[in-house]
Amino acid sequence: MTDTAPAFRFALSATDGAARRGRLETAHGPVDTPAFMPVGTAGTVKAMRPEDVAETGAQIVLGNTYHLMLRPGAERIARLGGLRRFMHWSGPILTDSGGFQVMSLAQLRTLDEDGVTFQSHIDGSRHHLSPERSMEIQHLLGSTITMAFDECTPYPADHATAAASMRLSMRWAARSRAAFVDRPGYALFGIVQGGVYDDLRRESAAALQAVGFDGYAIGGLAVGEPHDEMLRVLDGVTPLLPADRPRYLMGVGRPQDIIAAVLRGVDLFDCVMPTRSGRTAQAFTRRGTVNLRNARHAEDPHPLDESCGCPCCRDYSRAYLHHLVRAGEMLGPMLLTWHNLQHYQDLMAGLRAAIAEGRVQDHAAAVLAGMAGGDIPPLPA
Repeated sequence: MTDTAPAFRFALSATDGAARRGRLETAHGPVDTPAFMPVGTAGTVKAMRPEDVAETGAQIVLGNTYHLMLRPGAERIARLGGLRRFMHWSGPILTDSGGFQVMSLAQLRTLDEDGVTFQSHIDGSRHHLSPERSMEIQHLLGSTITMAFDECTPYPADHATAAASMRLSMRWAARSRAAFVDRPGYALFGIVQGGVYDDLRRESAAALQAVGFDGYAIGGLAVGEPHDEMLRVLDGVTPLLPADRPRYLMGVGRPQDIIAAVLRGVDLFDCVMPTRSGRTAQAFTRRGTVNLRNARHAEDPHPLDESCGCPCCRDYSRAYLHHLVRAGEMLGPMLLTWHNLQHYQDLMAGLRAAIAEGRVQDHAAAVLAGMAGGDIPPLPA
């Protein structure tokens, strides 16, 4: 980027209780918040063309440092013009640091103060990932928003284990900040860790702010803890984070959880749930989740969700979607993925509008009541 690139900035345009409506300005375009980021782990949002992802209203997607460093390789992507050009995505990209994979590869890794040495899940080859290498990889990818390298604390973990993990992540965060290459319109986010322990979360939030980051993520949730525990942690953490910086809840993606987190002041979300569910015949609708494998859809001529304007709902019947799923045709997962991503973007747009109009509590209650009602029988023909 040249020096004429816009600065990375975050501005709030409205608040309603703790809920916030804002906008991120980045080198690669704006992001209206609260926002959901479709996950493009390996440089693609599965079953979707990038232009179709954008058509749903998504302004930013997520890529994965761990997967892209293994295949096709960060250096190769850099030689080909960076991840945005490589995957034909024109907007911002956030890349996670590899920290979650550090946790999930427990049987294939060795962790020490410097970083993590691990075996590739693809071919067994050995690799080393440190804060400095994570920053280098994300720089080679051309990430708009880079995530500090961390260890995602597993659940359950006792206080001593969670404390040691969090403090290691805080040391790694400082090294990530030192290694990050500042450029206009690009950003580095720190990640609050500490498990389910309020004192550790407070310590982590303070340590990150002492270093100074462009945004702050809340990590280590949606890893098996009870729903009420997740909300309790959010209640404690979000007030600790700077009001003038974006807040990102990592990996949390059930619609009801997103709504609860927006009401607590979170701005950014990502999850594989809408795309993964689309590939397994699960569709999210305003009345809740629909399983297109169920035989009751076999002769249903109605759309999946008559309130949705996506091609899946506009052009195809439940009967046809059921047929595609049962026949194993690839068009089924493609259409259901498109619908799910549209549903999530519509959910976020509704929340943004409700915050701006000062009615987010009523709006959230109505959305949740609709989902709780369940998928009603088909309407009369």
